[in-house]
Amino acid sequence: MGIVNWQVDPDHSSIEFSVPHLMISRIKGLFEHFQANISFDPNDLTTLLIQASIDSNSITTHQPQRDEHLKSDEFLDVAKYPDITFQSISCAPVGERQYELTGNLTLHGITKIITFHTAFGGLNEDPRGRERAGFHSTACIDRKEFGLIFKNSPLEVGRVIVGNELRIELYIEAIKLT
Repeated sequence: MGIVNWQVDPDHSSIEFSVPHLMISRIKGLFEHFQANISFDPNDLTTLLIQASIDSNSITTHQPQRDEHLKSDEFLDVAKYPDITFQSISCAPVGERQYELTGNLTLHGITKIITFHTAFGGLNEDPRGRERAGFHSTACIDRKEFGLIFKNSPLEVGRVIVGNELRIELYIEAIKLT
């Protein structure tokens, strides 16, 4: 088939995250506005390349006061860093329909290489006859490595209000471009 270009369908995709809170649970959120272009050969997913951009101001945890705090200079600083980007550089198989997608994540003005553990959901045709591809990807990063340093107030027994591990979870559905 060869390399094919795909566009992420934002109506059937999501970019979600979670972070430890009080070290006993996790707070979840998502980004409402993003775009991404993907290219790959459906017969050889090691060819998978993705270029994505997220509007950092579109963050929501469904709690307005917390959302404004996350947009402030204490976290994302959306006025200074309006976009979060990811540019893949390699895709390696690690099992049946399982891949490690590695690339450059730029968050809060800092670029680091991260790896998304990616499952290929397959291909299917939608009711309009358009071919679609599905992916589920996960990664964990240390928010402090990206300069997201919240001045935690220590709690008893060495616990903090907001943990450092930021889990990222992507549910992606892409439409084949003609």
